[in-house]
Amino acid sequence: MATKVAQKRLQKEYLNMQRSPPPFIWACPEEKNILDWHFIIRGPPDSPYDGGEYHGLIWFPSDYPFKPPDVKLFTPSGRFETGVKICMSMTSYHPSTWNAAWSVATILTGLLSFMLSDEITAGAVKTTVEEKRALAKSSHAFNLSNKKFRYSTPTMTDLPDMGRSNPSKQILELGSFTSSSVILTPTLTPTPTPTPTPGPLEIPHQEIGERIENVAVVEGRVGVDDNVQVRNRHGWFSWRWIVAVAMLALLGRLSSLGR
Repeated sequence: MATKVAQKRLQKEYLNMQRSPPPFIWACPEEKNILDWHFIIRGPPDSPYDGGEYHGLIWFPSDYPFKPPDVKLFTPSGRFETGVKICMSMTSYHPSTWNAAWSVATILTGLLSFMLSDEITAGAVKTTVEEKRALAKSSHAFNLSNKKFRYSTPTMTDLPDMGRSNPSKQILELGSFTSSSVILTPTLTPTPTPTPTPGPLEIPHQEIGERIENVAVVEGRVGVDDNVQVRNRHGWFSWRWIVAVAMLALLGRLSSLGR
């Protein structure tokens, strides 16, 4: 079961994939388990995989993104073994190189880049260009026979972004794990909490000579002013009383001198 951190992170990544999927890539989680993500990679033009349609699965650990996932490809490609974990720096084969900032889009973009290379590692196979092209032509028919993944129509459908300047906006229907079947709960689209409007500021009665620090009321708004001092009538009369006593003392002295 996914932790709250993993749940929140993968929900956010699903929304990001909906808004802006990488070129030649599409992915979405299973309806009942957000840790399992099905994906499709379409073969880019000018590659041996042109016209190919490759279905795979990403298994995320329950404490993702602090640990890397596993990746498998189910459609024969001539590049990877089917149903076997693929060794990449972004998978559980190399936990020391995993970066928690990487995402579903990062992982699948890296997988596509690795697919287009000739590097041999665990889960990879070596075939000729002709064999890869033949498998690309038969890939859609293979996927139609896969109960875990099939199109709702027998014809191949473009992904939302096929690497063109104006990517297609059509939604891909993926059989038992269609993107439309993934329920967008309110937790996926949280409503921002409105900022409360401050009401009028009430300043309590202050003692004599007390200074109010950092608060000023200017045209009904609360601001910051270290030089504002509240003087009440008691402080004002106290000052006048001191002056009056001083004047009486001075008059008394003048009277004594005149005698």
